Amino acid sequence: MTPTPHTPKTQEALDARDALATALTQAGIQLPAMDIRTPWADDRKAEAQYALVHLGACSAPVALLLADVILKGIAG
Repeated sequence: MTPTPHTPKTQEALDARDALATALTQAGIQLPAMDIRTPWADDRKAEAQYALVHLGACSAPVALLLADVILKGIAG
């Protein structure tokens, strides 16, 4: 897999991914497949206009933990 080019938008996505991973780790949750993706994976020469944080797949127990943390956050 060719690495995603480093642009301001990919850096923004990397920073967001890292912040989310840190917050999840503090809540006892790990999403091991987290990565970033640009919408045009086949065109590596174009500068990314935006990049997406790809959360990847997770097991049912991890999804339940994530739902619990979100609901606790909503409840205050």
